[in-house]
Amino acid sequence: MKKISFTHTSVPEAGEGKRGEKGHIGYLLRQAYASHRTRMEQALRETGLTLPQFSILTMLAAYPNASGAELARLSLLTPQTMSVIVANLERAGFVVRTPHKVHGRIQQIRITADGAEILSRCKLLVQSVEQCLQTELSDQDEALVRRWLVNVAK
Repeated sequence: MKKISFTHTSVPEAGEGKRGEKGHIGYLLRQAYASHRTRMEQALRETGLTLPQFSILTMLAAYPNASGAELARLSLLTPQTMSVIVANLERAGFVVRTPHKVHGRIQQIRITADGAEILSRCKLLVQSVEQCLQTELSDQDEALVRRWLVNVAK
């Protein structure tokens, strides 16, 4: 039997090879997201909240009384995942659900005082992570990046 020899190629670090500026733009966007998510999760670790929970509390602070379906769309999660996360946040006392006044089957969700308090704490913890994203951007560059990201999402 002939022995097969594999040549080991080292995988480049972020910013090198296809993981650098000549890489596929979609891959680079995903790579940046993965790195940012890891940093955010590390910043939130001491609170016990996950990044999706933080995202949902942030959205509820901005859009009080959103339904689970609306939160799923806002947070880019499936309705099933949203249901589990909201149940966990409710169990922790960070959100409450109440039936919609007209459409009783729809549950409106709002952040509680305890939820607002932990959200405020989380925002302080992730502030440096968010600022790190902008360290090399001028105000004009930041506006361009924001516009580009919104256009990509549309």
